[in-house]
Amino acid sequence: MKTLIMLIVECLSGFVLFSRTLIRRNNEPYRSDSKVSVIIPARNEEKNLPHILQSLKNQTFKPHEIIVVDDFSEDKTKEIALENGVKLIENTQMPPGWTGKTWAVWNGFLNSSGDILVFLDADVRLAPDGLEMLLKTRERSGGVISVVPYHHTVKFYEKFALILNILGVFAFTSPFEKNSPEKGLYGSCIVAAREDYERVKGHDGIKSEIMDDLNLGKEFSKAGIKVENFIGYGMVSFRMYPYGLVSEIQGFSKGTVLGAATLKLPTILFTLLWVLGLIKVGFVTPFLLLANSPLAAYFVVGYLLYLVQILYFQKYVGRFGKIMPILHFLPSLFFILVALYSLYQVKILGHVTWKGRQIKVRK
Repeated sequence: MKTLIMLIVECLSGFVLFSRTLIRRNNEPYRSDSKVSVIIPARNEEKNLPHILQSLKNQTFKPHEIIVVDDFSEDKTKEIALENGVKLIENTQMPPGWTGKTWAVWNGFLNSSGDILVFLDADVRLAPDGLEMLLKTRERSGGVISVVPYHHTVKFYEKFALILNILGVFAFTSPFEKNSPEKGLYGSCIVAAREDYERVKGHDGIKSEIMDDLNLGKEFSKAGIKVENFIGYGMVSFRMYPYGLVSEIQGFSKGTVLGAATLKLPTILFTLLWVLGLIKVGFVTPFLLLANSPLAAYFVVGYLLYLVQILYFQKYVGRFGKIMPILHFLPSLFFILVALYSLYQVKILGHVTWKGRQIKVRK
């Protein structure tokens, strides 16, 4: 019985971390006279860029300008931007001390004129009223907001991200991070007032950081500017890795260890507790069943409890199908492999690899 109680406690720790911090729709029109600049850094994004640009064309609120920063792409990113009639900025040679994305975003900002800045990754898609609701939410917040998008997966390998995406939502919705002086932002979707962004020196102030979004959030927090994070369910979504399993591994591994290091201790402990239970029920249950162990029944109950919980989280986190939640030991194994690879890159190699670039880890 003690075993079952422990499994239940481990499972319930997920509910301690998870909060349905959704962007709420309302029918009040966005009446601000502020000009809005949408800035999209893009490096080899020919598969994603048409989707985000089309979703921006379909918005109920039209931005003042849409800026695509072509970050030395080797595909048709530039051509797609030109075909869609947006403002194209071709990234200049990156100076020492910058990372690719921070330099691209900064160049987008330097060429913008909006009072409100909306930074979107190229893989993001917005609901037709998404931009309007983001602007209303930021206006109510009075500070800067970011959104963890709902993850649309297509190919089977993409669905391995299930547990990693849940853990990502834990990190940004944890009640222990709510009032943290080092509260980070989620880089895929950030909305800030220009004056606030300039006040913290924007991406110029965190130019060399791999986890630019988390560190940018810290700068806002230090300056006394309110930081709020939301879940994008029904409003903001993305398809993270349409380019293959290797890019998925590289994408997640560049931030797994570094991102975890920024969290408050209670968030880390409850996350570890949840993951420990998940791994136990996922990998131990089959062996106990084969051995006809008296503990098998407890672990089966634990497995089913995690299954129900993951199905609930999945509703708000992303579309991963029916197989992955049932066989949740598979995305759990993928998480373990990504975490180990991330640790290897950070602690042994001293750099992470992303989009053909090696980015040094700051000591």
